[in-house]
Amino acid sequence: MTGDAIEISGLRKTYAGGKQALRDVDLTIPAGSIFGLLGPNGAGKSTLINILAGLVTKTAGQVRIWGFDQDVNPRQSRAAIGVMPQELNIDPFFTPRGALEVQAGLYGVPRAQRRTDEILRLIGLSDKAGAYARTLSGGMRRRLLLGKALVHAPQGLVLDEPTAGVDIELRQMLWENVRTLNAQGMTIILTTHYLEEAQEMCDEIAIIDDGAVIVRDRTETLLDRLDAKTLLLRLAAPVTGLALPAGVTQETRADGVLALSYSRSAVSAGALLAAVSAAGGEVLDVTSEEPDLEDVFLSLTSNRTAA
Repeated sequence: MTGDAIEISGLRKTYAGGKQALRDVDLTIPAGSIFGLLGPNGAGKSTLINILAGLVTKTAGQVRIWGFDQDVNPRQSRAAIGVMPQELNIDPFFTPRGALEVQAGLYGVPRAQRRTDEILRLIGLSDKAGAYARTLSGGMRRRLLLGKALVHAPQGLVLDEPTAGVDIELRQMLWENVRTLNAQGMTIILTTHYLEEAQEMCDEIAIIDDGAVIVRDRTETLLDRLDAKTLLLRLAAPVTGLALPAGVTQETRADGVLALSYSRSAVSAGALLAAVSAAGGEVLDVTSEEPDLEDVFLSLTSNRTAA
């Protein structure tokens, strides 16, 4: 499929008691992408995911998943998506093989079409296929959650904080699995508090705050929103009388590095190096600091809080 895998328009959710979790959300998610859904706690991410999964009923709006309108074709829209939840909701008396078989049965997957062994290999649990889930480590249980989300061969996969509280080795394995699935054409929707993961993994990102989408763009475009940059210069000796362009600030850090912070749209790095040279500075080494996704996230959400 080309185009948009998920189309959301005018989506609202108000819980009993008047809590408005989503406010007229409009969002499209391209097919075949890895799409990040970010936001502070309580922003509405989980509500949105649960509506996509058919676990929460929306108050208003339209949701289409792979062309299926949730109101018109609820079974098809639910079958088109798999969800790996954050909570470890696994029956401790099932084996991984049993858990996958039961999950496939719940989705009506015929026995001849089940991919239990293939999924066990993908998630690295072939050697634990017959062990009770209660004997598995936390990381293995999280991998089993991923396997359960894949039993019905969905076109899309929602990962809700998939690496929360896991070690580095498991995190790398999960992301290898995600890249493999995405390379096979699966659309991935990711929520995470590890912004460096979103920056590395996601093609596009939407940031939700207070139930509304405040920004949605390609990851590199979001990073370009912050114009600030810092040039780090290690000099042979300190310089005095440095004449810098307007708007540039300087700081000598504890390790002796001269840090020049400036706006990329107003000042070039070449102009800064020329100013240092004019002041008699001999540059031994030069590096730079760029904004990251966390800077963008904090900038956008803190601005709304201040308003």
